[in-house]
Amino acid sequence: MLSKSKYIRGLQCERGLWLEVHNPRLAHYPAATLARFRQGRDFEREFKETFPHGIDISRRLKGNIMQYPVLTARLLSQAGEVVLFEAGFVYDGVLVLADVLHKDAEGCINVYEVKDSLHVSDTFRHDVAIQHYVIAHALPAVVQPDLFCPTPQLRHFYLLHHDDTGAFVPEELTDYAHSQWDTTARNIARFKAVVAGTEPHIPISDHCQQPYACPFIGHCKSDQSDLSDSSDQSD
Repeated sequence: MLSKSKYIRGLQCERGLWLEVHNPRLAHYPAATLARFRQGRDFEREFKETFPHGIDISRRLKGNIMQYPVLTARLLSQAGEVVLFEAGFVYDGVLVLADVLHKDAEGCINVYEVKDSLHVSDTFRHDVAIQHYVIAHALPAVVQPDLFCPTPQLRHFYLLHHDDTGAFVPEELTDYAHSQWDTTARNIARFKAVVAGTEPHIPISDHCQQPYACPFIGHCKSDQSDLSDSSDQSD
C-alpha cells in the first residue's frame, strides 16, 4: 500500500520510492535532518494543543497502522463535534494520516496539514493534494451526508504554517487540491507500477537534493560506482 510519504518520495524520484518500499534499511538520515524532523513534530504538537479535546489515534493504536482507518470511522460516526489527530483513511490503495481533523457540529470535515515553515512550498501542495484526494473519496463511506454539508463532507483543507512571529497561519488549499484529482490519480497508478516492478536505475542528478536530500543517495552512489568499475574492467 502507498502512503503520503511514499507518494511524495515518488514525485521526487521513482527509484527512491521503490527503495523505500522494498529496501528501507538502506536509508540514511543525517543528524541535521533528524533535528528538523523533531522541530517539525514540536511545531505540530503546539498546534494540536489548541484542540484540548482532540483524540490522538496514534497514541491509542501506536504502530498498528492498518487499524487507524477502522478507529477513525468509528469515532467519526459519533454524533456531534469530534477532533482527531492522525485520522486514517484508505482509498485507491493509498493510506493517509491527517495531522488534525475537525468534524464540526454540522458534520462537516476540516483538515489541517501542519508544517513548520514560513511559506507553502510546491511539495506541501502535493502533500495536501494526495491527502485531499484520499480523504474526500473515503469520507462518504464513513460519515453520513448532512443537510448542511452534503457529500463530499470535506469542507476545508488547510496548510497550517507560521509567520515570522511564530503565529499560526492557516492557508486554504481546498480548491487547489480538488483541481489536482486527475493528476493525483495518474501519479498513484504510475507509482503502483513502479513498486510492482524491479528497481529503476535512475542516475544521480539535481533531483537527489530537491526538494529534500534523498536518504538513499549513498546506495545510488555505490551502485553508480559499481557500474563504473565494471565498465573500467571490461575496457
